[in-house]
Amino acid sequence: MTDKLSVLFVCVHNAGRSQMAAGWLKHLAGDHVEVRSAGSVPADRINPVAVEAMREVGVDITGEQPKVLTQEAVRASDVVITMGCGDTCPVFPGKRYEDWQLDDPAGQGIEAVRPIRDEIRIRIERLIAELAPV
Repeated sequence: MTDKLSVLFVCVHNAGRSQMAAGWLKHLAGDHVEVRSAGSVPADRINPVAVEAMREVGVDITGEQPKVLTQEAVRASDVVITMGCGDTCPVFPGKRYEDWQLDDPAGQGIEAVRPIRDEIRIRIERLIAELAPV
């Protein structure tokens, strides 16, 4: 068992928003936070445009794979941040839940994904400040 705070990012396909959010949190908080991501209906692979957008800012998410959302992942997390997964995310008492309304980068070009990436970074920085000390 770890004493580290654990954050789970959830979106439908776990291919864009949740992967970018997980990448930002790992990049900005380092080993101080345990980071998970999952999807209610995971895609076969991460959105290559999301990978490219993150690469532009020095965050490498190429080694990640979409993962299915499980009750165990939610149970093991202190903070659960959803991004358009609706009611598919299981709810457990004592968890902090947030729903981030963000555009879906699926099918978008790099010009459309950059602002989503940047908005996620702002939200991650705010989350880190709220969870401090991390």
